[in-house]
Amino acid sequence: MVLPRHLPTNSNTNCLKNNYEPKSCHHISLVSSRSGASDTTAITVDASQGVTFAGTVSGVIKSGTATASTSGTSIDFTGIPATAKRITVLFNGVSSNGTASFTVQIGSGSVDTTGYVAGSTYILNASTITNVGSTTYTTGFGLNTVGSAATTLSGAMVLYQVDTNAWVASGSFNATNTGATTITNGRKTTSGALDRVRISANSDTFDAGSVNIFWE
Repeated sequence: MVLPRHLPTNSNTNCLKNNYEPKSCHHISLVSSRSGASDTTAITVDASQGVTFAGTVSGVIKSGTATASTSGTSIDFTGIPATAKRITVLFNGVSSNGTASFTVQIGSGSVDTTGYVAGSTYILNASTITNVGSTTYTTGFGLNTVGSAATTLSGAMVLYQVDTNAWVASGSFNATNTGATTITNGRKTTSGALDRVRISANSDTFDAGSVNIFWE
């Protein structure tokens, strides 16, 4: 049974003795097990409502650090834990100075640039399903667009682990300059536990927007 334990930030022992939280108590811990006088703290909540877990926690969404996509040709997110089963890649008004497709690549220890089975389609006029373009990709999960330097994409791609090191991708994006919708999907098996994601402008350079990832 999980037992609440109030921990003071000063010497006021009434917090513990009376098992309540006066204004002088600023930390709360949840005790996951108890053996005599020895407790094992599972969760600690500090005065700013920050939560610290004592061990690895599954089912909790973790966020990377939002990164401006205003320069360079690629942006890497590393340090993704082996326990991650779902990863969401977020585009917020992302643009480049050319017409090459953006790609999302994954890897274990290094970024994989081959072995993807992926495709992407854009629909420029959803009401009549006209101006449709489809492209297959083997170097990453590609985002097919109308092909203009003015294209600005916003949306999300979700990567799901379906088996050991086997991942599938599905995503949809909107091009704010044309109103076109980009749909992408595919699969990729990594050599080991996935620990990184790369967002690439390929032969072009990023010039607007931001990107981020979530994992859980």
